[in-house]
Amino acid sequence: MKQHVSFVGALHVGFGVLGLLGALAIYLLLRFAIGYVEYDPVASQLIPFVGNFITLVIIFFSSLGIIGGIGLFSYRSWARILVLIVSAINCLNVPVGTAKGVYSIWVLMQKETIDLFEPLESPS
Repeated sequence: MKQHVSFVGALHVGFGVLGLLGALAIYLLLRFAIGYVEYDPVASQLIPFVGNFITLVIIFFSSLGIIGGIGLFSYRSWARILVLIVSAINCLNVPVGTAKGVYSIWVLMQKETIDLFEPLESPS
């Protein structure tokens, strides 16, 4: 199961980085689009608002994926919970996010995986 956990961590870090790059592309594209709608006052106010909102949402969830993925590499219990939450949200992103989310949830809910994240008890 260690290989599966490492793969899930790598998936979340990799897709998180891609998400950050996508957020940057969306931000720049919508900033560039403002120049073409200067004649429409509603659009010139709405595009920056929507662009900033979408960019911030993508950055937020991508950052959570990166942080959780890095935490999985060191078997932190908080990272397992964080990645489970992010994976459940990823299931809404059909089809790639669904596949990634279902696989991540499957790996992180296995008994062997849960045992990896349990702190070792010190002998008394």
